[in-house]
Amino acid sequence: MPADREFLGMPLWRTFAATGADLLWRVSADRILPMHRMLRDGSWLSRIHAATDPAHTGPITVRVLAYQLNGTGQAAGEGYRPVTTLLDARCYPARQMAALYHERWEAESVLAELETRRRGAHVVLAGKTPDGVLQQLWAHLLVHRALRGQMVRTAATQHLDPDRISFTETLHAARCRRTPSMRSIGYGRMCSPR
Repeated sequence: MPADREFLGMPLWRTFAATGADLLWRVSADRILPMHRMLRDGSWLSRIHAATDPAHTGPITVRVLAYQLNGTGQAAGEGYRPVTTLLDARCYPARQMAALYHERWEAESVLAELETRRRGAHVVLAGKTPDGVLQQLWAHLLVHRALRGQMVRTAATQHLDPDRISFTETLHAARCRRTPSMRSIGYGRMCSPR
């Protein structure tokens, strides 16, 4: 379970780890992560402790990955330092773990699509009953799934990663192709010439 650098705290880490989930959380650049043992893939084992534990009586062993990404639009030289519960460098190589950490942005992009791009930030669900609201939520999810499916099909025809296909452009194309009955129920805006 990946998380960004604002989340690493001992109580939260212990709570999530206790569920059996494997964690991969980014830590802030100023967090001190002493090297207890260097691993073959360049990662290292360290121990983290609660800020309220100055004697370090209850540390947790984590594996630290440190790397930089090129061509991401990030500030030059910005480094990443995720820590993980996955301590075995042979089973979980650092390069693969780094790639996995960045996959979380794809999940956040999908949430943004659902929250703002497809439905719109200011649209209120029209259901007057709990069942009506639930039905409308399911409809939004089904339409989103259909749009994502179209993105995958489009990417396959172009031999691209589906992440390279614009959700906004796919949504616009779908709105331009909707049927007259869809227009009558107010599904989306009318297409404007480009």
